[in-house]
Amino acid sequence: MNINERADKAVQLKSGGGYNCSQAVTAALADQTTLSDEQLKQLTAGFCAGMGNLEATCGALIGAGMVAGMKTEGKGTLMKTRQIQESFRGKCGAIQCKALKTMVDGKPLCPCEECVRNAVMVYGEVMGLE
Repeated sequence: MNINERADKAVQLKSGGGYNCSQAVTAALADQTTLSDEQLKQLTAGFCAGMGNLEATCGALIGAGMVAGMKTEGKGTLMKTRQIQESFRGKCGAIQCKALKTMVDGKPLCPCEECVRNAVMVYGEVMGLE
C-alpha cells in the first residue's frame, strides 16, 4: 500500500465514525509497528479532540508521532517527530486541535479528515515511505 492509499484509508476510517483521528492514523500505518490493529486502537482511544478532549495537540499528529516512535525504536524519534510536526503545521496551518477547528470564511482551518490525511502523508515524507 503506498502512502496515498494509506492516507485514503485513514480518511475512510475517520469518516466512518468508528475511529477517532489518532486511531485512524495509526490503523493506516499499523504495518509500521509491532502491534495489532486492536492494540493500536486501544492505545490511541484517548487521543481524540486534541489530546483527550482538551483541544490541545491534534490526535492525528499524536498518532503519527506514536508510530514514528515505534518505527525508530525510540532512537532519533524526537527529531523525526519534530519534522512531522513542522511539516504538518505547514500543511494544516496549526498543530493544536482548537486552532485547526477555528472557523475561517465559514469552514474550519483544517477539517479532521484533512488532518488525518496530512498526518499520514507527513509521516510518509519524514520516514521515507512511498
